[in-house]
This record gives sequence, structure tokens and C-alpha cells, in this order.
Amino acid sequence: MSVIIILMIASICVAAMFLGLFIRSIKKGQYDDEVSPPVRILFDDKPSSLHKESKPNQ
Repeated sequence: MSVIIILMIASICVAAMFLGLFIRSIKKGQYDDEVSPPVRILFDDKPSSLHKESKPNQ
């Protein structure tokens, strides 16, 4: 029976830790940007210099 109590205390501690981390991330503004993720997919990325086509030497 004591094992169940230990597991309940451990699970409550883990849940409290995740809740605390979630509240901290909300306070730091991690979820404030609601506009750019849906719009960002509509624009193409800028091509980098590594992906340029090379011309064969003739």
C-alpha cells in the first residue's frame, strides 16, 4: 500500500513541475505569435548560394 502512496506523490510532483514550466513559458511570451505561423507557409524561402545550379565546364 505504501508503494501506491509513493507513486501518487511522485506523479503529483511531476504534474506540478510540468504545470510550472507551462505557466513560465506563457509568462515569457512563447505563445504570443499567432499571426506569422499560418502566413509563413505561404512564402517561399530565399534560395541559398549552396543550392545554385552549377554550369558544366565546356
